[in-house]
Amino acid sequence: MARPIAPTHALKRDELLDAAATVFARNGYAKASMQDIADECGVAKGTLYHYHRTKDALLFDLLDRYTQHLLVIVAQSEAAAQRLRLSDRARAHELINRYLAAYQSAGARHAVLLNDTRFLPPEQRELIVNRQRDVVLAFTRCLSRAYPERFTPERATALTMMVFGMINWTFTWLKPDGPMSYAEFANLVIETLESGFTHS
Repeated sequence: MARPIAPTHALKRDELLDAAATVFARNGYAKASMQDIADECGVAKGTLYHYHRTKDALLFDLLDRYTQHLLVIVAQSEAAAQRLRLSDRARAHELINRYLAAYQSAGARHAVLLNDTRFLPPEQRELIVNRQRDVVLAFTRCLSRAYPERFTPERATALTMMVFGMINWTFTWLKPDGPMSYAEFANLVIETLESGFTHS
């Protein structure tokens, strides 16, 4: 008979995924071991196997949950924009603010998404990559409505990726306890959009 799952299973699972993200981001997925992850979260290695039978399974669980979370942010941003009756320009700003707020506490997970998706088996990798594309498409739609004079069909993808270039790599240099907060940086990104995308 299988051992029943403890009431704290979800919480412990999140703790293990946070530890795994930290280790993968610090050591690289290929060099990281299950023992490294166990040491990071202060549990016996056997505890990890209660949740994930392999390091590969742990990586997929981490990226599966994180990319679902990124899509939830899109949905929440759109719902808030509708509820508050925001203009198209304000909707784009809302989305950027929400993403950078999420990145503030998910630097390690985001680093793993950008660097280690390639280690997944093809079917799992395709699922994660497709979710990333869905996020990009959501940003493209939002930014195209906000700045229609610049986000023409020919340039929309390039300009969207330019925006992601500003926000996606913040985990490499923007620290939560640094001189600039994530909220302040979000305002700086928005100021850049306003000055760069509103004039021909």
